[in-house]
Amino acid sequence: MDLRPRKKQPFSGFTKAEVARMEQFLDESKEQYLDEGGYKKMARVFNRSSGRAGKPLLKWTEVQTWFQKHQQKNSPPETSFPAAERSPADPEAHTSHKAPESPKIPEGEKDQELSRLEFEARSSKDGAWYDVNTFLAHRFLSSGDIEVRVRYVGFGAEEDEWVNTRTAVRLRSIPLEHSECQKVKVGDLVVCFQERQEQARYYDAHIVEIQRRLHDIRGCRCLFLIKYDHDNSEEKVRLRRLCYRPNTIAQHN
Repeated sequence: MDLRPRKKQPFSGFTKAEVARMEQFLDESKEQYLDEGGYKKMARVFNRSSGRAGKPLLKWTEVQTWFQKHQQKNSPPETSFPAAERSPADPEAHTSHKAPESPKIPEGEKDQELSRLEFEARSSKDGAWYDVNTFLAHRFLSSGDIEVRVRYVGFGAEEDEWVNTRTAVRLRSIPLEHSECQKVKVGDLVVCFQERQEQARYYDAHIVEIQRRLHDIRGCRCLFLIKYDHDNSEEKVRLRRLCYRPNTIAQHN
C-alpha cells in the first residue's frame, strides 16, 4: 500500500493564494517593477509552498507574464513612464541605473528562503523525488555512507524519513523553458511529472525519441518519448512536464 499518496492535481494556473500574493505586491509596489531575479525568486517561493505540492512547478516566465499583463491593465492610458520605471521586458529598461525591487516577502518567509537549500530527495516508499524543505538530522552508517532525515515540502513530520545522501539526495531539478527544448537530447536523464488517475509524482526518466515541431503561441509543441527508470514504462509528453538535471544541460553547452 502506498504510504505517501498524492492526489492528482493537474496544472491549472496560479492558486488563489499565489494570485493574492502577486496582487498584494502590485498594490504595495506602486510603479516599481520586478527584474528577472525577482520573478525567479517569487516562483521559487510559490513552488516551495504547501499549496503547490503535487502540482507541476511554475516557471518564472509565467510569473513574469502575469505581472506584465496586470501592470498593463492597471496603467493609466497614454501614460509614458520614465525608462527607470519601465518593465524589464522593455529593451530600453536595461539602460536604467535604478534597480527594480525584489518581491516583498514577509521576514519569516525571508529567513526560511535564505536557510533552505535547493535539494530534492528520493523517497524509499515510492521511489519518487520530492523537494526537501529541511534537513533535520544526520547519522553515519557502518558502510561509511551518511543518511539525513528530511522533511519534504508540503508534507508534515509524519512523512519524515531517513535517506542516503549518496544515492537519494541531489540538487533540485529545474523546469525547462520553452526556448530550451533544443538542448534536450536523446539519452538525456530528465525528471518527468507522471500523472495517474489518483496521484502525480516526479520520477527519473530517459529521453528515447524526440519529435521536433514548430513552436506556436503556446510555446514548445515538441513531443518527447520518455522511458521511466523505475518501471521501464514509456510515455509521450510535452516539455512542460519535464525538468532537467543541472549537470545534463551543462554538458550540452
